[in-house]
Amino acid sequence: MTRPALSRTREQLQNGHFIRVVNYHSTPRVARDELAAELAGFAKDYAPVTLADLDRLFETGEWHADRPGLIPVFYEGYRNSAEVAAPLCEELGLTGWFPIATSFLDTPEEHQEAFARAHWISLVEEDTRGGRIAMTWDEVAQLSKRHVVFPHTARHEGYDNVFTAEDLEREVFEPKRKLEAVTGQEAPAFAWLHGSSYGQSALHDDAVREAGYRYVFSNTMIHRIR
Repeated sequence: MTRPALSRTREQLQNGHFIRVVNYHSTPRVARDELAAELAGFAKDYAPVTLADLDRLFETGEWHADRPGLIPVFYEGYRNSAEVAAPLCEELGLTGWFPIATSFLDTPEEHQEAFARAHWISLVEEDTRGGRIAMTWDEVAQLSKRHVVFPHTARHEGYDNVFTAEDLEREVFEPKRKLEAVTGQEAPAFAWLHGSSYGQSALHDDAVREAGYRYVFSNTMIHRIR
């Protein structure tokens, strides 16, 4: 991949050639209008970013659009991400990026609230009234036709709680295979709980790289894995 000089990077930033990443978690129906207004404001000032756009940026160091890019990221795999956030993105011409905690989706509906409370998945009032909280695998497949879906581990784990080969298989390797089987597409990226960065642990970096991910989304940057 091309590594632009600092002067070239400064020039790109001054010209608005950068990508802004905005993180969301639950997007409840009761707050739909607020989310719609926020995303509409972003859509006015920023260009959507597809996977191909991101690949091109990292491969060439050049941003192709006349506006900065926007990646709205909707974490965990909430039902309301599929029912509220994704349709709003589509109305506004944005590409949503959806990191999925795969075991959350595998949990039976009647146990999803308990799973969420045990695995750092925040709930709002409408989530506690009964019914499904996580999106379905059919919804994931549908999302992948227009947006980008990728693993957020299986059980919503941080790398500091994943130690053994069995842990790595469950949290890093299997979620990728599962998403790819459901969508028929590559799962190109990965994200740990707490937004941990690539480069903090050789054990975990090796697993992410071996699994075949191209990107890690962290709290500070999008890491391109060589």
